Amino acid sequence: MTEREDFARAALSAELARHARLLGGESEPIREQRSERAETDNLDELTPAELLQYLFGLSHFELDLLLLCAAVELDTVHPNALLARFETSRPSFSIGMAALPDAHWSALLPEAPLRRWHLIELERGPTLAGSPLRIDERVLHFLVGLDCPEPRLKGIVSAVRQGEELVPSHAAIAWRAASTWNAAAEAGGRLPVLQLIGEDPAVVRLVAARTAEHLETNLFEVQLADLPSDLAECERLLTLAEREALLGHGCLLLSDSEASERSHSQREALARAVIERASVPTMLAVRSLLPGGTRETIGLQIDPVTPQERAALWHALLGDQGPDRAALTRIAYQFDLSLADMRAAADEARDAEANAPGTLSPEERLWSACRDRTRKATGGLLERIEPRAQWDDLVLPEAETSALRSLADQLRYRPLVLGDWGFSRLGGRGLGMTALFAGPSGTGKTFAAEVLARELKLDLYRIDLSAIVSKYIGETEKNLQQAFAIAEAGGAVLLFDEADALFGKRSEVKDSHDRHANIEVSYLLQKIEAFPGLAILTTNLKDNIDQAFLRRLRYVVNFPFPGEAQRKQIWEKAFPREVPREGIDPAALAKLHIAGGSIRSIALNAAFLAAGRDAPLRMADIAAAARAEYAKLNRILTDLEAGGWG
Repeated sequence: MTEREDFARAALSAELARHARLLGGESEPIREQRSERAETDNLDELTPAELLQYLFGLSHFELDLLLLCAAVELDTVHPNALLARFETSRPSFSIGMAALPDAHWSALLPEAPLRRWHLIELERGPTLAGSPLRIDERVLHFLVGLDCPEPRLKGIVSAVRQGEELVPSHAAIAWRAASTWNAAAEAGGRLPVLQLIGEDPAVVRLVAARTAEHLETNLFEVQLADLPSDLAECERLLTLAEREALLGHGCLLLSDSEASERSHSQREALARAVIERASVPTMLAVRSLLPGGTRETIGLQIDPVTPQERAALWHALLGDQGPDRAALTRIAYQFDLSLADMRAAADEARDAEANAPGTLSPEERLWSACRDRTRKATGGLLERIEPRAQWDDLVLPEAETSALRSLADQLRYRPLVLGDWGFSRLGGRGLGMTALFAGPSGTGKTFAAEVLARELKLDLYRIDLSAIVSKYIGETEKNLQQAFAIAEAGGAVLLFDEADALFGKRSEVKDSHDRHANIEVSYLLQKIEAFPGLAILTTNLKDNIDQAFLRRLRYVVNFPFPGEAQRKQIWEKAFPREVPREGIDPAALAKLHIAGGSIRSIALNAAFLAAGRDAPLRMADIAAAARAEYAKLNRILTDLEAGGWG
C-alpha cells in the first residue's frame, strides 16, 4: 500500500467516525477545520473527501450525503443502524434530509454537483426524494485512495505523455496558452477555451502537453470521433471525461478526426457544444477556428515544423559527428519526423557506422535511417515498389528524358529554392511537386517513376485510384487521407494509377453523387498540392483529363509509343549480361509493334523457355514468347513483324 493510500484510508476512517457522531446528533466543530483546510493552496494537504468538496463545489450537506452513501458500501455499523430505523437498506435523499444538518432541497437538482457530476446515482424509487442513492464506483475508489480510471471512458479518454521537446515556435505557443489561462485564473473569470489550430494532430498534441506541463497539470485527450452518436450518452461521457480531468488534476484536449463517421457539420456542432459546456480547462484541436457562441475562445495557430527548425534540431542532436549543415537541410526538407523518431534515426545511423565503418557517407546513413523510420503499414491502400530501374534503363525521346531530369533536379534543389531563396514564404499553394505521365500502356510510366525514386533515394508507393475511389459518399476522402498520412512523413514518391478515374472531364452536375464526385476531386487536388514529396498521376487517356486539372500540375510528360529505333534500344537492354544467348538480333526484334512493357514480358518468358531447354536463349524462344504475349493482347503475330525469324 502506498503512502497516499494510507493517508486516504486513515482520512476516510476519520471522516466516517465523524459522520457516525453526526448521525448520533453530536455537534461538529470539525466542519470549521475542514473549511479552513479547503482554502489552502496545497491540494495535497486535503483529504480525499475534502478534495471532492473543493473540486466539485459541494456544500457540507452534499458531502455528508455522499459519505453516507460511501459508508453503506463500506458496511459500517452506524449508517446501517440509521437505515434500519427507516426500514430500508439503501440511503435516500429523504433520509439525508431527516438525519443530516444543513439539509437543502437544491442538492437534489439535476444541475447540482452530486447529480451533474454523477457522484451519486438515483435508482428507481416510489418518489424522487425516496429513490435509493448509490455512490459512483469511481468516486468510491477515489475516497479510499485508489486511482482507478473510469472504465466507461476506456478507448475514449487517454492520458498524454509529456516531456518531448518542441521547436521554438511551438514552445512559444504553449507558453502563450499557459499564460492566457494563468491570467484568466488570476482575474477570477471563467477560463477561455483554447482552440489549437493545426493540420498535424501529433504536433497539436505536443503543444497541448507542453501547455499542461507549464501549468503543472496532467493532460487527458478525448477523441470526439469515438463518442457515441446518441446525444444523451455523448453528453454523459463528456461529463465523465471532465470529472476524470478534475479527479486527475488535469485539463482536457478534445481532438477531432477526419476519420469520424460524423459529417463535417455534425463534427462542428459537437465541437461548438463542447466549447459552450466546458467546465474544466479545455483545449480543442481543430483545423479551422470555430465560433464560440457566448463562451470566450482564443485561437492559437500551430504551423507545421519548418524544415529550417528540423535542420536545427538535427544539428543539436548530432553536432559535429553527423552530416554537414547542407546535408542536414536536405534531410530536414525530405523527412517530417517527430523528435523521438529523429533521436531513433540518429541512433540507427551511429550504429550503422559502428557496425560497418566507412561503407556509407554520414548523409547516406542518416538518410537511410530516416526513410526506414517513415515506413508504416499500408493497410492495403498503397503498394510499395522497390525502385530498381536506372536512367540507362529508360528509353524515351530526348525531350521527355530532359523533362524527367528537370523534375528530379527540382526535388533535389528544393531546400535551396524554397528555403534559402525564400519561395516558401510566398505560400504553400503551387509549391507541391506534381506531374502527369500520359501515354499508352507499357510505354514506361511506372518505369520512369522507379527511376526518379531510385535517383532521389525515396520510397515509391503506388495507389490505384480506380480501387481507392468508393461508391459510398465520404469513403474516398477517408481512403485518400489514410494513404497520404502513410506517405507524408517521408515525402515519398506517390504514383496514382488510372488518374482519369477522378480527373475525367466533368459533365453537368445532375445529382448529389455528381456533386460529391467534384468534392472528391477538389479534396485530392488539395492533398496533392500540400504533399511534401513528388506526386505522379498516370493515364492512358490524356484527352479524357479535364484541362482545368492539367493547368494545376507542375509537369506533364508524354510517353509516346516507341518507334522502331527506340524498340531496338529496349530490346538491347531487355536481357541481363548473364543470360547466355545465340543469334539474338535486336534490329529484327524491333519490328514487333509493341511497347516496352510487352517487350520486357516477352524477354522474361523467353528466358524461362531457354532455361527449360538447358540451352542458350535463341530467337525461336523469343518467337514462342511473342506469340503468347500477342495472344494475351488479342493480336496475331504477323509475318511482316516476325520477318522470317518467328
